[in-house]
Amino acid sequence: MKLLVTGRQGQIAQALAGLIRPDVTIVALGRPDVDIRDRISLDRAIARNRPDIVVNAAAYTAVDKAESDSVLAFAINAEGAGHVAAAAEAAGLPVLHLSTDYVFAGDKDDAYRETDPVAPLNVYGRSKHVGELAVAAANPAHAILRTAWVYGPHGTNFLTTMLRLAGERDSLRVVADQRGTPTHAGDLAEAILIAARAVTAAPKAENWRGLFHVAGTGETSWAGFATEIFRQSAARGGPSAHVEPIATADYPTPARRPANSRLDAGRFHTTFGHVLPHWTSGVARCLDVLDKAAP
Repeated sequence: MKLLVTGRQGQIAQALAGLIRPDVTIVALGRPDVDIRDRISLDRAIARNRPDIVVNAAAYTAVDKAESDSVLAFAINAEGAGHVAAAAEAAGLPVLHLSTDYVFAGDKDDAYRETDPVAPLNVYGRSKHVGELAVAAANPAHAILRTAWVYGPHGTNFLTTMLRLAGERDSLRVVADQRGTPTHAGDLAEAILIAARAVTAAPKAENWRGLFHVAGTGETSWAGFATEIFRQSAARGGPSAHVEPIATADYPTPARRPANSRLDAGRFHTTFGHVLPHWTSGVARCLDVLDKAAP
């Protein structure tokens, strides 16, 4: 099975590229070779690589910057997503598209299901929702995987940012009234691979099409997330800091965030027979990778 993955420099594409399976080939592409805003570049990449399935992991993810850069955010997250799905459809291929918990308003008491209405609070969330609609309209053979609070050892994310800041400060103020389901990029990559196998094994089936929530097991707040990162880091002799829990109102940002980002991944489990590990185990595995990479 060959996967063509867009967004080569992103966390998810890097995690997929790091998977080693004897029967799987991952072709991760990004600019300048492929720009999802350019449909022609996508058509050429698919024709050149002849994949079995296309995974769109490319995204504009600078949530706060998107508030003043909406044109680019929509060009990548909405129009670009549609281009990827359309290019896959033209080649007779299914597409897996990555989306986000930020399509929700965060005012539900329980974890969000795929059937819950969307109401994004910020430009990023709106652009990703429009992207979901574009993917569904462009390619009937689609599965849209919403995920949340992705972290890993590569790139800039909450875990790597917390460790960097802990090397500079003794105490950090972290929001405690936003809750979510942290998702290790490596675990998400495994889930994508499992879904891709099911899709390519039964390309005409209907059960794998549509919306799915895919996130780590367990839930926490940003402050709880930071506390666990520092607990595990300190146990290894790594950077750590005191966490001071604060309210969202005490840490204003250009983009509003949902207070509840928890995702119910029950449909993914029922369809693909897979549950992601607890998010705290992902923290341990991330720290393992970072420890090995340290000079």
